[in-house]
Amino acid sequence: MLKKIILIGIFFWAYGSLLAQGQQWSAEKAKEWYEKQNWICGVNYIPANAINYTEMWDKTGFSPKVIDRELALAQGIGINSVRVVLQYAVYEDDPSYFRKTFERFLSICDKHGIRVIPCFFDDCVFGVNTDPTIGKQPEPLEGWYAWAWSPSPGYTKVADEREHDKLERYVKDIMQRHKDDPRILFWDLYNEPANTLFQKEYHFKLLKKVFAWARTIDPSQPITTGIYLPDMEINPFLIENSDIITFHCYADPEYTEQQTLKMLQYGRPVICTEWMLRTQNSTIKAIMPRFKELHVGSIIWGLVNGKTQTHLPWGHRPEDLPYTGVWQCDIFHGDFTPYDPTEIDLIRQLTR
Repeated sequence: MLKKIILIGIFFWAYGSLLAQGQQWSAEKAKEWYEKQNWICGVNYIPANAINYTEMWDKTGFSPKVIDRELALAQGIGINSVRVVLQYAVYEDDPSYFRKTFERFLSICDKHGIRVIPCFFDDCVFGVNTDPTIGKQPEPLEGWYAWAWSPSPGYTKVADEREHDKLERYVKDIMQRHKDDPRILFWDLYNEPANTLFQKEYHFKLLKKVFAWARTIDPSQPITTGIYLPDMEINPFLIENSDIITFHCYADPEYTEQQTLKMLQYGRPVICTEWMLRTQNSTIKAIMPRFKELHVGSIIWGLVNGKTQTHLPWGHRPEDLPYTGVWQCDIFHGDFTPYDPTEIDLIRQLTR
């Protein structure tokens, strides 16, 4: 009898622990959270003087004065949120430094009334380096779109499961410290998993682990990962595990409308966490008012044009210079003058 009582006790303890670790928010809880937010109008942010997110966070590149000036510019036009990719390589080198640097970044954002959407991992690569390297980063290669972009944690660590315990400590460390931090808007766990990569199963496996790690922390902010292609085999997992629905859409107004309405059918708050591609008529004038009308959050790419050269089209190479077309992304020149003043006026109008 005693043995039976002990086994029953262990069962209820384990069940209670599982519940305590959290699970996908109900649609009602997600909606309740969303209704408390101002309309989300933000940018995917990287400082103009950083060629990649490694340089943004690294000891050799972190520039709080630049960030402060640029976010003051963002605040002045009504931007209320920024989405940023963290860099595991910088954390791995010196966790204490990274924690302090991230705290400083959050403080700068808070000073300007801007909330942060952190991404722990990113699989995108536009150049030749599939693993990040800390320290001084290369200078831009003129005419090459985002040529020195650095993923996080890098392909080698994604594929090597022996490294995943370290990645788990990183995710839990940062999230535990900020699980109730009002400066965090929500957690975007993994940017475009398996984009431009070789064996998707490695990246999808890590993605699923990251969701599990995040649930053990059970933050007060919602967690998500964005759908970036409509036919990805991982999309059902994302819908079933994200508290809020996020997606990327660099397309014309008609296709953007179709994808947005599809996302709204899931009955959860919806935020487009990457969009604006002027070369495809994905423009602030054509799309942002509709997002506001549908109460769909809007996070454009990006703020101040700089070393990443994201004004160029995807895949642009030096041999294609000079480029004389419209800017693909970014809303300000490096001297803080608007690329198109009417875009700035519209953002101000929509965020009043």
